[in-house]
Amino acid sequence: MAPAAPPPPATPSPEHTGSALELLVHGVGGATPQEMLGDPRTVRVTGDTTAAVYRRTEDAHGEKHPERYGNEPVAEAYCWSGLTSGNGSRALWLLLLPFMVVNLAHWMRPTATGRTRAVRLYGVLVRLVALSLTVLLTAAACEVALDLLAWQCAGADACAERRSWLGFLSERQGGWWSQPGRRLALAALVPTALVGLLWYLSNRTWSAYESQRPLDGEDFDEDDPFGAAAAHGPDAPGPAADGSPRRAAPVRPALGRPGFWYGRRLVARLRAAHTAAGFLTVAAAVAGAAARHDRGAEGPVPRIIGAAVEGGIVLCALVVLWVVCRRGRSERTRDTRLDGALISCLPGSALALLALAVLYASWSRPDWQSSGALPGEATFRFLALGQGVLVVALAVVARGLYRRTPEPHTVLYGLGGPAVAMLACALGGVMTGGVAQRVADWLDGPGTPGMGREADIAGPPVLLSWQASVIPVLLLLLLVPVLVLVVRTARTARRLGPIVEAEYAPEEPDEGRTRRIARIRATAALTDSAPWIVGVVSAATLLLGAGAIAGSWYSDQVPGRAADGSGPLLESLADAAQSTGSWLIGFGFILFVAGGRRAYKDASARRTIGILWDVGTFWPRAAHPFAPPCYAERAVPDLASRMSAWTSTMPRGRLVISGHSQGSVLAASAVWQLPDATRRRVALLTYGSPLERLYGRWFPAYFGAGALLGLHRSVHCWRNLWRATDPIGGPVRINADPDPGVDRGPLKDPLAYGRTTRLPLPEPILGHSDYQADPAFADARADLLAELGPLVPRQTEARTQKGTSGRSSG
Repeated sequence: MAPAAPPPPATPSPEHTGSALELLVHGVGGATPQEMLGDPRTVRVTGDTTAAVYRRTEDAHGEKHPERYGNEPVAEAYCWSGLTSGNGSRALWLLLLPFMVVNLAHWMRPTATGRTRAVRLYGVLVRLVALSLTVLLTAAACEVALDLLAWQCAGADACAERRSWLGFLSERQGGWWSQPGRRLALAALVPTALVGLLWYLSNRTWSAYESQRPLDGEDFDEDDPFGAAAAHGPDAPGPAADGSPRRAAPVRPALGRPGFWYGRRLVARLRAAHTAAGFLTVAAAVAGAAARHDRGAEGPVPRIIGAAVEGGIVLCALVVLWVVCRRGRSERTRDTRLDGALISCLPGSALALLALAVLYASWSRPDWQSSGALPGEATFRFLALGQGVLVVALAVVARGLYRRTPEPHTVLYGLGGPAVAMLACALGGVMTGGVAQRVADWLDGPGTPGMGREADIAGPPVLLSWQASVIPVLLLLLLVPVLVLVVRTARTARRLGPIVEAEYAPEEPDEGRTRRIARIRATAALTDSAPWIVGVVSAATLLLGAGAIAGSWYSDQVPGRAADGSGPLLESLADAAQSTGSWLIGFGFILFVAGGRRAYKDASARRTIGILWDVGTFWPRAAHPFAPPCYAERAVPDLASRMSAWTSTMPRGRLVISGHSQGSVLAASAVWQLPDATRRRVALLTYGSPLERLYGRWFPAYFGAGALLGLHRSVHCWRNLWRATDPIGGPVRINADPDPGVDRGPLKDPLAYGRTTRLPLPEPILGHSDYQADPAFADARADLLAELGPLVPRQTEARTQKGTSGRSSG
């Protein structure tokens, strides 16, 4: 009998090949690498002190020893909090809030399909609104320095006597600076310095935050300015060579284009235009006052000089308008070229015109005396009227775009951008008007500027008093939606009570615990009510602003004087509205600055305002170059470079990029920037993510349903965790059939309802934080790693020949 055949060698248990990496990206408020990695000992892998990738010290060379980790990934943490929170001096960026808000309006454009001209018109209108805000800020500085200080107070003996530091400008002194034109020339240094400071900050922050070049990759076709994704939607199938349909291929959306995170040319061009506009505003204020005097009286200065200076200012202003309207962003290619002549000559020409205006105003005019106020009323009226017209036109264009390609989750039926632009104009008016009102009250002592009773100076333009007077009315109108929200939230909390108890059944109900959980869930849902609140505020601001312009134009007096003779009730209401509004506008500005300073000293306060601040500075400066810098132009290339570098050196490596809150938006944006082959090797884990709840609704052209569906199809796999108690994060709602299973939630929060011997203290309600403490997080990460990595037999030392490996994770 033949001997029995030897048994086949044992097959080793299947294991993953290659290392696994989890790249963690924190959210708003920031986190230290030690907190993210759970280890006090960390080492920096790439980056600098502002933003960098860290590892645990023991994981510094984890790829070389995958056997140490089993199926657990090596953890890396990308810390970008230095780009936004940083030191306390960055709280001064809050003074640029109107510029940041109007820049947001550019990105809130509805999804466009084949509407190239309408999209360009939308961008032009937003840029014109942004330009008007620069002119408004400079005009307000001119109003304070030139009109209130140099013209009115220095020209009034009573006011100048109370301000001894203005004595050398007083007409009574009879010194060289006592002539009105020379006082205006000296005071012009204040707004000129302000414009120069804005230029310096914009140029400096570009070098520090936005000069990171994107990864090398193919540029998009010059003849397809919006890409196939905008024309046909993500993964749109194109015709084959014979004209027959072919299988869909992934197409990058706008955020994946090579030039999206590198718009150097546009920022430089807009910076030159806005700087020139600021200088021209100061020049017009100085030269205009002198030219009006020369035209009205015979003097030693030829009128032709004033006409020539004003003509040069008008000509340069037309060039500024042409530069702002001519061209917007170039996303399909890197905008690396610079219009050297334009960037240098335009601000230089405007500064030269300002110098000529100063010299012209300084010419000796012995018979010139200052009285009343500088005629700047028309400037503020036309600025306010122009902003209203631009916002209405923007609303018409946005509504047309939305009707052409409607997306059901887009806020305000496509009018989110115009509404936010209106809020930017209102913020600019409140901040500039508040400064002028407070300075006028300070200079006038016991009098009330504009009222004519015991007043030493005429005060600021009448329109600013009317705009301040509508603020109490606006606050009263806001009480209605606030009360509606309070009542609705209370009703929702009561309705959620039985649902909460059913979720934790069969545990014994606790009325207090149930009420607390239900109240937090109901409060978290208030985020979804933000769009219509913004719509109501914007509409009311537009109507009340139009009323303020009409009232100031018709009466040419402050509200308190305009109501004289209309009856005791109306007179008292007008006086109360004017005084209350004046104090509210000034007090609100002071609180705004103080709150901003506190926000960067107190972590809890920083977290409170960090949500909106991080959303606002996420987007590149496409409309206003003086807006706070875009941290994503540094963070997104950082993340994309790190993922590309790791996958290129680890051909069988598995990569999970894990983003929380705003970090999930950075993670998605970085994944879009990767080459197609690299994206197929990446898994995306998001939690507490505002991708759909905030970005998809407010920025549909970039994070709409089509873009998120394309992201899901282009990465290897994606999981999104969310809670009903989270006021920021939510489901991403991938619209596909069958359901791809991206969303996992709502997760149970708190994890345990009542107290037990094992849990003697109540489990906290986590809301937006500590997603990694939930077991669902580890399960989701394990699922993604399993989907990424194929199972193949590992080589053993006993085998002398190389076995064949399974397919790679790529």
